[in-house]
Amino acid sequence: MVAFTTGGGKSPWRILVLVGALALGSCVRAPHKPTPQPAPVPEPAQPRQPSPEEVRQRAVAYFLSRAEGARQKGFLTQPAGASAYDHYLRVLQLDPGNVRAESGIQTLVIEYVQRARDALRRRAFGEVTAFLSQAEALAPGNVLVAEVRTQLAGERSRASANPLAGDEIPLPAGSLANRDEAVLALLKNAAGRIRREGRRVIIVARNDAEGRWIYQQLREAVPGYRVRGDIRLGQSPRLILTGGEP
Repeated sequence: MVAFTTGGGKSPWRILVLVGALALGSCVRAPHKPTPQPAPVPEPAQPRQPSPEEVRQRAVAYFLSRAEGARQKGFLTQPAGASAYDHYLRVLQLDPGNVRAESGIQTLVIEYVQRARDALRRRAFGEVTAFLSQAEALAPGNVLVAEVRTQLAGERSRASANPLAGDEIPLPAGSLANRDEAVLALLKNAAGRIRREGRRVIIVARNDAEGRWIYQQLREAVPGYRVRGDIRLGQSPRLILTGGEP
């Protein structure tokens, strides 16, 4: 046991109270502060999905653009699946009665009819028939196609009645036999006219070899241009220009 003195010092009870207060203070801790939580990160907004109608309209615009591009390149009905006509059909499947697609198909018909008319002026009857068939496949019963078919029948009838009708260019027999500069100049001028006026040519020669030589000179005089014509045998060598502008 510890003895406490009272002489000249502090009261033992006051010392006990002081010691007890110190001990109690050492046991009391500051209140615990909660750890702050991070603010929740908002999820990114999901993009709005286009409606079925918006998807359809975008597809219509896409195929219309493809059709115009193909038409400008001359791909009217070929190649299959990538032609202007195929793209216009896709538009009409998505949007029946689409005015631009229907008008576009009519434009293709007119283009084929124009090609047929150009071929008719050159008296290229096979090409006329092919172009008209293409136009008729797109628009059966088209009045423009019927009109050119009538003109084709008339031209074929006249050609049958007078197969050598056209502008004649005589070829001097002596110069032709020698294949000299005079006949070469004559053939070169004729070739320029054939290309300029879109003519076909009937070559009348005394034999097949002579006819092939004449045709070769015409081709070489206009590089890159396809000279269309036939070779006939006859005693008076000459060129007969048919079709085109007189």
